[in-house]
Amino acid sequence: MSLTAPPAPAPRVTYGAVLGSPYVARLLGGTLVGRLPNGMAPVAIVLWATTSGGSIAFGGLLSALYGLSSALAQPVKGRLMDRHGQMAVHLPASLLNSALLVALPLAGPYGGPGLATGIVVAGGLTTPALEAGLRALWPSVLPDHRLRHAALALDTGTQGLLYIAGPLLVAALASAYNPAVALAVTAALGLFGTTVVAFAAPSRRWRPTPSAQAPAGMPRRLASPGLLLLFASLAGIGFAIGAMNVWAITMAKHHEQELLSGILPAAFSTGSFLGGLLYGRRRWRSTTTDRLIGGGTFFLAGWLPLVALPGPYAATAAVAVPGVFLTVVVACAYVTTDALTPVGRTSEAYAWLILSIGAGQSMGTALAGRLSEQPLATAALPAAGAAFALVVLLAARRRLGAADCQVRRGRHRRPPGGRHKTP
Repeated sequence: MSLTAPPAPAPRVTYGAVLGSPYVARLLGGTLVGRLPNGMAPVAIVLWATTSGGSIAFGGLLSALYGLSSALAQPVKGRLMDRHGQMAVHLPASLLNSALLVALPLAGPYGGPGLATGIVVAGGLTTPALEAGLRALWPSVLPDHRLRHAALALDTGTQGLLYIAGPLLVAALASAYNPAVALAVTAALGLFGTTVVAFAAPSRRWRPTPSAQAPAGMPRRLASPGLLLLFASLAGIGFAIGAMNVWAITMAKHHEQELLSGILPAAFSTGSFLGGLLYGRRRWRSTTTDRLIGGGTFFLAGWLPLVALPGPYAATAAVAVPGVFLTVVVACAYVTTDALTPVGRTSEAYAWLILSIGAGQSMGTALAGRLSEQPLATAALPAAGAAFALVVLLAARRRLGAADCQVRRGRHRRPPGGRHKTP
């Protein structure tokens, strides 16, 4: 009979414990506020353009250019952060972005469409890379992998709230005042949130691990086959989201219920938020790759009921299901990216992940817009994007499995020599 007591089970991870950890609430809250312009600026730009005498088509073009230029610049800013630290990139970008948003209303009287287009593109290019920066900070802020898992799920799940609260805030400000005020508030919130993050000790003192400290056998090229396939699959995930946004508009027109164009994306985002809360609280025994493929499978299954052309109530309930599994896919994609990325290039890799989803979203929006007069085709596009993502993930399973080996060996961003640790 052994007198040794069995090891006590690990305490259950709670979101209170995560948010109560040093700097977590500040970093997460500051990032969410600093990223509100991602949900506010595109809407505010359209409203400003149309109230200034421009057409809806011109306003839509400006809004699309802002989002596209913001996505395309992400890897550059990620690479700069990996070389020079976060504060040196976040603050100048935020100052320029805010100044350009405030200056946009002056483009009408003084420069016309050409100047407005230049300001919008420059504003998108200078959007701070807060999302990639926060993901790079989690390992130093939360060394316990269980807390880090919960923080990543919470972080990923709350992103959808930006695209619910942001447009509503812009609409309220534009209605009570005018779109120029909405643009000014957008700029102020972005600058405030970025400043909160940039001056936090973990962000201020963060430096990437030199590539010379990479463990033996780790790749030094960022564009490994596993990462390329992962990013390709995430483009399919983004395609589904972009197509869903256009499908929601066609549903609103077909059923003559204008609110549906906002309610359906809000239901999807709510599902994502709830999925993040549930995913982060559970302890998973399966590998990250298994969870990634499982999440992709259910993400696809969640879109299939739309092909039956459901009514408004059924459609609202249906879109919440793929929203729940979106968080699982994205959270696991970040873990996999982290494990497959060469040391010293984490922020850049996260930025490419964000760009992949954004590029796919733009393609889904564009194609769904072209097919908007065909209800069945529009309803099927989200499932088509999800199916593409799942097929690529299945094809990449063996290569993605290398990430699981790295995680099991403790490769998952354990800071060597305390280089990432903050006092």
